[in-house]
Amino acid sequence: MDSSNRVPQVMVVDDDPDTVSILARHLQREGFAAIEAISGAECLRIVHEHQVDVILLDLMMPDMDGFQVCRALKQDPHTADIPVIMITARDDLDARAEGMRLGVSDFLAKPVFRRQLANRIRAQLDMLDAGRITEAALSNLAHQQNGGKK
Repeated sequence: MDSSNRVPQVMVVDDDPDTVSILARHLQREGFAAIEAISGAECLRIVHEHQVDVILLDLMMPDMDGFQVCRALKQDPHTADIPVIMITARDDLDARAEGMRLGVSDFLAKPVFRRQLANRIRAQLDMLDAGRITEAALSNLAHQQNGGKK
């Protein structure tokens, strides 16, 4: 997310429209803008139409499971850096290990509690901002070491 006062955009991806609606309402109450998708394919299409800051991704979906969606997101240079928080009823170590191997940033077990969800999203946004600050500082240092030459 950039450092302006832009409202963070969070995409919610779940094959259950009721779950998507509930999570979207939770996000809006916590000060986020929600972008909704009810399939993995829809997520992959919509993510290119918006500036998405974080993706909340269900693991078990019929068209593409969360692992397949995450793999596609991380292989695309335009979406590879978007943090993915996997939300799932399947909270076993194998699923977590596979998700982390694919680039999932965090896991939440269903049912998801509003405050916990907001805190996890904010933590991901804070890590993104810290990474951008570090990149800017390193770029500035390299620029100074080159005598101000580009």
